[in-house]
Amino acid sequence: MDFQDLLYSVERGAATITINRPTKMNAFRPQTCAELITAFQRAGWDKDVGVIVLTGAGERAFCTGGDQSEHEGQYGDGQTRGTVGMPVEELHSVIRDVPKPVIAKVRGYAIGGGNVLATLCDLTIAADTAIFGQVGPRMGSVDPGFGTAYLSRLVGEKKAREIWYMCRRYTAKEAVEMGLCNKAVPADQLDAEVRAWCDELVLRSPTAIAIAKRSFNADSENIRGIGALGMQALSLYYATEESKEGVTALGAKRPADFRRALGLRSYLPETA
Repeated sequence: MDFQDLLYSVERGAATITINRPTKMNAFRPQTCAELITAFQRAGWDKDVGVIVLTGAGERAFCTGGDQSEHEGQYGDGQTRGTVGMPVEELHSVIRDVPKPVIAKVRGYAIGGGNVLATLCDLTIAADTAIFGQVGPRMGSVDPGFGTAYLSRLVGEKKAREIWYMCRRYTAKEAVEMGLCNKAVPADQLDAEVRAWCDELVLRSPTAIAIAKRSFNADSENIRGIGALGMQALSLYYATEESKEGVTALGAKRPADFRRALGLRSYLPETA
């Protein structure tokens, strides 16, 4: 199958899915999400594949979330499936639903929706130069499902709230310490490290791993329903002037003034 936004390969039982939009910091658009779903389904049900690796092309970014140049009130052209204009919910679900372990191989930035993808993968291995974090409240967006509720299971409620409310950046070492990442290695050793994990995983019982993954997922499956409800709210939010201010400010290369968009007093230093 030919992909426009992805690279797909299989080697020694490991399928590698690479978001191939390096000039966009591997940000995803509706087509990217649709292709990722197809690629995960292909790898997930291929009997010769024992493990799936998700990564991004180039050195700068694993993934930086939704492509803001595609976002104007909603993503896409109004014809794309998905509550917010691209099938993000389906993408999150397929990562969980395929009966194979999924490894996020992170170089560079795993920011916003990219951080959510790394969170959702069964395992995350990063270069020591990788950077993790959220930008939603800074951009007029949020992930109201797995990206919030499931994140709190990994790093704890207090840390998850800090990540989302403050929109700070975290090193790979900090990500390991908080439980967001399994291991960080020197950047030039990342490929070899991920390959070593894959070589171990393909020797394990596929059925036992599939049962274990289903069992882990069952404990947090209610988050899927929370996310579906949250995405409906997010769709409404994207249509507001408050949310649109984030995209407008990014295009104008200025700080977003969400309070002024709501008709409230601004606390930006130059206008307060």
